[in-house]
Amino acid sequence: MVLAANITEEIDIPEDVNVTIGDNVIIKGPQGEVSRKFTYPNISMKKEDDKIVLETSFPKKKDKSMIGTTRAHINNMITGVTEGFTYHMKIVFAHFPMNVKVNGNKVNIDNFLGERHPRTAKIVGSAKVNVKGDEVTVTGINKEDVGQTVANLEQATKIKGRDPRVFQDGIYLIDKA
Repeated sequence: MVLAANITEEIDIPEDVNVTIGDNVIIKGPQGEVSRKFTYPNISMKKEDDKIVLETSFPKKKDKSMIGTTRAHINNMITGVTEGFTYHMKIVFAHFPMNVKVNGNKVNIDNFLGERHPRTAKIVGSAKVNVKGDEVTVTGINKEDVGQTVANLEQATKIKGRDPRVFQDGIYLIDKA
């Protein structure tokens, strides 16, 4: 059995993106700035010219998987600051018309299944929610914040104690860009 001495992964940096590597990885682009701390001990990260180089020596299985995970997170950060992320959701109701409004960092869902008290969903981080008719659009530069905001909206309208084949009311994800 032969062990690889080290594994390196290279990530290309687009021209309009600026990367700073220190305690945190800070990526600045036309859409904004995203920072994140990577603390996995066996992976070293450095910037060379127009590339980010991830490297590990004498890797174990977990080290190999963490290099791939770190690469994916950095690629998502670069995509976020260049293009951004947009998720489209649809408001569906058959029994009671629900009203969805954005108030600060929360989304209020009124009259869901005829309930008297409004349900709320938290908007995470720098994500922005736009409600227009029965369409909800969640946008942002941090993929994790946008995805968690969409999950919060879906969970806020989860139906318990009723037949899901009959009561299909809710806010559902229809498209991830």
